[in-house]
Amino acid sequence: MKYKRVLIDRLGGPEVLQIVEDELPEPKRGEVRVRILSAGVSYADMLMREGVHPETPHQPFTPGWDLVGVVDKLGDDAFGFKVDQRVAALPVTGGYAEFICLPQTELIAVPPEVDPAEAICLVMNYVTAYQMMHRSVQAASGQRVLIHAATGGVGTALLQLGRLAELEMYGTASSRNHELVSSLGATPIDYRQVDFVEEILRLTGNGVDVVFDGIGGTHLWRSYKALRTDGRVVAYGFTSTLRGGMLTRRRSRLRGFAIPALCMAGAALIPDKKRITVYSIQTLKRLKPAWYREDLRILIELLSQEQIKPIIAERIPLVEVRHAHELLGHGAVKGKIVLRCYG
Repeated sequence: MKYKRVLIDRLGGPEVLQIVEDELPEPKRGEVRVRILSAGVSYADMLMREGVHPETPHQPFTPGWDLVGVVDKLGDDAFGFKVDQRVAALPVTGGYAEFICLPQTELIAVPPEVDPAEAICLVMNYVTAYQMMHRSVQAASGQRVLIHAATGGVGTALLQLGRLAELEMYGTASSRNHELVSSLGATPIDYRQVDFVEEILRLTGNGVDVVFDGIGGTHLWRSYKALRTDGRVVAYGFTSTLRGGMLTRRRSRLRGFAIPALCMAGAALIPDKKRITVYSIQTLKRLKPAWYREDLRILIELLSQEQIKPIIAERIPLVEVRHAHELLGHGAVKGKIVLRCYG
């Protein structure tokens, strides 16, 4: 039996994403074969496609950080799951496919009544938001936070979780997205029309407790200036290296890492108790796997209780993956783009 998957055999723009057909993989000992229903499309996928992300494997490879599917077949000694059970995973690669074989330890059960497109939003975006908010800085009720790219996949997750945590929120977004930011409980700031640092200081008087910054580069230092004493910037991405979904220049590969390191070092030398910290979902998952499983289960429960409602920008067939990357690259996406992988 054949199955479809996306293959990258050279680095570059959306044009390097190919649809290929291969023989259906068989699960090895301790593995589970999953029929993938939904896969997420993220900036991390685009950075891998360009070869910028530190997790980029050697070519050829199949991209796809996060997935939701159903158990299709159990390998020898695999247990804890049954055929047709719905599951989620964060494999980092391999999600852009109709099937994947994964170690059973990578899978987390998902209730059958949950929309797989909504569930996929939790696996990477909402876990990222939850862990930054509650693991990295332990945000407390009443604290002020600034969320950059507030209408993106992680941004909307931060807004919804921040409202549950009773935070005072501010979100940068273009003017056409201000209504969405306001509806999610935050004060919108038009980063194109005003200097967000000056606006934050005007609105708060002395700055915010936390800034969540997925833009990176020199933007981190401006986020630092928006902090109050003892504040923290949580850096979790470097989308500033991309324009239209592609690298602005090849040396961005080095600058994406060098500038945050310089900003962190500079902040550590200034005696104002403000700091810049870095969050990486895959690193924390490897160091604290129990945290990832616990946090995803909490989020699944919140989704089941309708306390959170992921915003889905588009549901796009797997075979139109290039279009999905082009849409995300142009930066006008509200919420998360989801690939429909099977059926």
